[in-house]
Amino acid sequence: MNDFPNSPPKLVSLKVDEIFAINTQAAQAAKGASRTIPIVIARVADPVRSGFAVSLARPGGNITGLSSITDELSAKRLQLLKEALPNATRVAVIWNSGNPGPAAVVQKMEAASPQFGLKLQVLPIRSGNDLPEVFKAITNRHVDAVFVIDDVLITTHKQQILDWTKKNRLPVVSQYRELTEAGALIAYGPSIGEMYRRAAYFVDKILKGAKPAELPIEQPATFELVINLKTAKALGLTIPPSVLGRADQVIE
Repeated sequence: MNDFPNSPPKLVSLKVDEIFAINTQAAQAAKGASRTIPIVIARVADPVRSGFAVSLARPGGNITGLSSITDELSAKRLQLLKEALPNATRVAVIWNSGNPGPAAVVQKMEAASPQFGLKLQVLPIRSGNDLPEVFKAITNRHVDAVFVIDDVLITTHKQQILDWTKKNRLPVVSQYRELTEAGALIAYGPSIGEMYRRAAYFVDKILKGAKPAELPIEQPATFELVINLKTAKALGLTIPPSVLGRADQVIE
């Protein structure tokens, strides 16, 4: 299953052996569709708080897989943003308010932002049709950078976002390397590819008879700091050596 909430009922009717749900929104839809079919999740910010598991060690239901712990990384990302862009004080945050996962990330970011001297301008969207108004708000509020909370909606419209920010000479920071490879300035977060590869382990174990209730939900082990120097050059920015030296990948 992908990130589309209408898919689970169709999969249940097909009597599938398992459902693979990517992100909190998709996992909620899958849980609502079946309490018996095993569900493997990935890129879910907080499986316990979202009601998918009793605990990470013993999920206790029909759901297991991988947490992205993205909300816990919020302070680290803001710290990196401030180190890379020391003059930044106002940061726009674009996120999908229809997905409960990013809501937890936004809360953590708002709590952490004062310690880095940052004021967040939180700008939710529910569809691509909301982006023109978001862009207008960013212009009116004179922000210094844009933080994009990646999910399927954001990914679908990433080029529109990146084209607009490039035209308006605004650096973009995100959670995953894929947006930075497309033109964002910096990304820091778990490796999506590694999470998906690890999800295959859960799928295999369940197909061989393991119960989701007894398979501990794992947190990601691999994190990546990716910096796009091509974008920095285009924006006339210099990334401090202290940040550049910690990068796992530099795009030149």
